[in-house]
Parts: sequence; C-alpha cells; structure tokens
Amino acid sequence: MTPGGDHKVRSLRLDRRALRAEKARVVWWRRLVRARIDLAVASAARPDPLGEDVAFQLPLDISLAVPHMDELMHLLPEPAPADVAELDRLRALDDRLASYEQGVTAALARTTDSLISHLADDPTGAGDLLAGPPARR
Repeated sequence: MTPGGDHKVRSLRLDRRALRAEKARVVWWRRLVRARIDLAVASAARPDPLGEDVAFQLPLDISLAVPHMDELMHLLPEPAPADVAELDRLRALDDRLASYEQGVTAALARTTDSLISHLADDPTGAGDLLAGPPARR
C-alpha cells in the first residue's frame, strides 16, 4: 500500500473509532430520555402492583420474593398533574436524537465500507489493522 493509502486507512480507522464512540453516546442519551418519559408517564398513571394476579400460579418462594408496592412507589416521582408539554418536549427530543443516531449510523456504515474498499484494493494494508489502535500522525 502506498504511504498515502496507509494514511487513508489510518484516517478511516480513526473516523470509525470516533463514530462508534459517538453512536454509544447517542444511544446512552436516548435511553435516558426514554427513561424520563417512562417516569413522567408512571407518575401520572401509577403502575399496578406486582404479584396480585398470579400469586397462586407461582411457587411460594417466588410469591414471597415480590417487592411490596410501597417499596416500588418510592422509585416514582410524586404524583403531579400530567405535564403534557414536558412529555411533548421529551418525545421531540427523543425524535431528534433518533434522527441524529440514524445519521451517525449511516456515517459509520459509509466509513466502514470505505475502509473495506481500501483494504480490498490492497490487502497488504490489513497488517496495519493488527498493529494496534490507530494513532494520528
């Protein structure tokens, strides 16, 4: 592989690393936003207790292990009037994050395809991939 090609492979590897890290960050933020949505909904419409409908279908040791409702209710915010504006804001934020995630995923796929194409053109450059993490020069 030519020195310029070696630089291109190294650059693509660095791009892929950055895009993978960005994808992990956006996935984490989307989980947080969806958790906030779930909590907002749960504070307005309290979930049903666990174990009441299936107590006689479960073994006794399992039935005795079910958390009490008061233990679970401590996890939820205090009941408040449903804040539709907050739910709308959180859902809009999740939609924006989803769109961004799709863009990052597409960029990662393009970068991966480009890296594979460069390596297919000159397979001897694959040895560089085994040498360790890419470094900027």
